[in-house]
Amino acid sequence: MAFATEALFRDNAYLKSAEATVIAVDERGIFLDRTVFYATSGGQPGDTGTLLRADGSRIAIAGTVTGETKDEIVHKPAEGAARPEVGETVTAEIDWERRMKLMRMHAACHLLTVACPYPITGAAVGEEESRVDFDIPDAGVTREGVSEALMALVRADHPIFTKWITDEDLAANPSLVKSKNVRPPVGSGRIRLVCIGDEGAVDTQPCGGTHVASTAEIGQIHIGKIEKKGRENRRFRIRFGPLPSSQENPS
Repeated sequence: MAFATEALFRDNAYLKSAEATVIAVDERGIFLDRTVFYATSGGQPGDTGTLLRADGSRIAIAGTVTGETKDEIVHKPAEGAARPEVGETVTAEIDWERRMKLMRMHAACHLLTVACPYPITGAAVGEEESRVDFDIPDAGVTREGVSEALMALVRADHPIFTKWITDEDLAANPSLVKSKNVRPPVGSGRIRLVCIGDEGAVDTQPCGGTHVASTAEIGQIHIGKIEKKGRENRRFRIRFGPLPSSQENPS
């Protein structure tokens, strides 16, 4: 049996906590009727945090994953943590510092697909480093040039927002999908788009992740390394902070 959870983060990624009711507890984890915890998906790790109980005690959540459906969100308690009772009211609180890093990084990954407009073959979002793989020949792309293009987009302070379209809209606009191998899930009747710039002029693509509300919030980023992963596959590693001097070897 699958349990449905209202994913509050889809409409407001800045919610740090929310009151919720425990609807099920099983060997997989804890299920709530609503949550601010993002579940691992699309290359972005699931949230960690705690569930605050009425008696003031806390249940540590070591990770969050999707269950049998995208609407089923499983909160994985830390080893040895207590289990709440079904029907109990708790306050779900995410590790906000970690989430904010992931939101900044995920938004940076979107900017990288603007600076490097090539088919995406893979991606992973991390707290300190993220990567995006592109189907791209060795065309003289440099980490200095891409870093400069990324920071120009950051400094422009473009708005980042979401909107929904129908499955039919996506089918009529296949260029919205930048991934070469992975298609966004269809069948629910609607697709979530993440848009950058006025009316999405800088970038618009399907994505279910969490992002900051403007490119300026990403802060200083750079390409730490470009790796060759095949004849026409390049892995770009995004890191926080300024680009190291040319004398420093990236690793």
